[in-house]
Amino acid sequence: MKTDTNMAPSVPTPTPASGAWKFFVYSAIGIFVFFVPVSIGGTSSILLDHIVTWIRTQFSALVPYYALIVIALGAVYPFYKKTWNKDAVTTVFSLLKVLGLITAVMLVFHIGPSWLFQPNMGPFLYDKLVISVGLLVPIGSVFLALLVGYGLLEFVGVWMQPVMRPIWKTPGRSAIDAVASFVGSYSIGLLITNKVFKEGKYTVKEAAIIATGFSTVSVTFMVVVAKTLGLMPIWNTYFWVTFLVTFAVTAFTARIWPLSRMSDEYYDGKGDPEQKVTGNYMKQAWAEAMRAVEQSKGIGTNIWENLRDGFIMTMGILPSIMSVGLIGLLLAEYTPVFDWLGYLFYPFTLLLQIPEPLLAAKASAIEIAEMFLPALLVTEAPLVTKFIIAVVSVSAILFFSAVIPCILSTEIPLSLPRLLVIWFERTVLTLILTAPLAYWLL
Repeated sequence: MKTDTNMAPSVPTPTPASGAWKFFVYSAIGIFVFFVPVSIGGTSSILLDHIVTWIRTQFSALVPYYALIVIALGAVYPFYKKTWNKDAVTTVFSLLKVLGLITAVMLVFHIGPSWLFQPNMGPFLYDKLVISVGLLVPIGSVFLALLVGYGLLEFVGVWMQPVMRPIWKTPGRSAIDAVASFVGSYSIGLLITNKVFKEGKYTVKEAAIIATGFSTVSVTFMVVVAKTLGLMPIWNTYFWVTFLVTFAVTAFTARIWPLSRMSDEYYDGKGDPEQKVTGNYMKQAWAEAMRAVEQSKGIGTNIWENLRDGFIMTMGILPSIMSVGLIGLLLAEYTPVFDWLGYLFYPFTLLLQIPEPLLAAKASAIEIAEMFLPALLVTEAPLVTKFIIAVVSVSAILFFSAVIPCILSTEIPLSLPRLLVIWFERTVLTLILTAPLAYWLL
């Protein structure tokens, strides 16, 4: 790859006012679907979540088979495209996808060993993760065409440039990713990141920082963790501490290896870098938005291309969740692997004087398998420990049952060893930042 040195004019020529309606109408629909909580049937959530819930409810007998078909397509796809043996990691994950298909068939048709059907094993992965992600990503990709395809990304990017670049070393336009992940989910955040990266609007380093630093679980997942640990009476404290710690940790990891040493090149060598604002912010933001509208594709083409990319990404994610997630859960349940890994964090939990430091260390380690597992481990622990581990569950971001397979299914060149190093860094930094706050606030 080679960095594109052709810079766009600092203030692009706006399109005629007739194109402005696309910016306002399509962006408003995208914002409403992804960011505005709506109460339906006594449940408050974003419209995208309501749509997915409605589909799951109305077609409850069909969605398990839909997910199975997607898993089957995802397992076959690397062999059909003849990319399964591109490198060692790709080969391993291609074979794991086949294992994921076998496991999914056993679950859907109720054949196999009894341990597979334990509520916290196969059914948890299939019902809570596979089906949810399998619906969320393709449906979200349709509305994503409206959110990021008609100038909103560029408009917000100009205003957020003074904040995002100095603190997180990412363009102002990445603010959309950050908010989408927290309000929507990591899968939507990664879908946005991958799309914008392939368009040449993020460098490799910027895309890696965003994928591993902003693509956390949504507020909905945080509520489940808080309920499990009895933290709902201090929900606002938990939410804001988690929010601040997650983004503070990202500011640190962006400055240390491996993220700090990643390439500043663009996807396929074609870059559309964000222009540094030197004049009137509103004028520049409007000009950038209108340039994006002018260059945008028709609404039908845009939605189709996003839906296609979202579905291909879903095919890559689901079989990996089914196999890698299950292996992680089995290791956590039946082996001492995470007890051993816990000793990596024991010096930190001990020095930070976290109550029951060995338990806190094991809970911190087990997060790499599945983000809900730490909460299940510390349900009887002191409040300070529960609070810290609840924050770690979210702020560590990377786990094998979903996020790591999602990242490996994108075009962002992040290897598994690097992801594991970033996970370790995020976990340690989260413990260090959260422990004093927990003692101060609780």
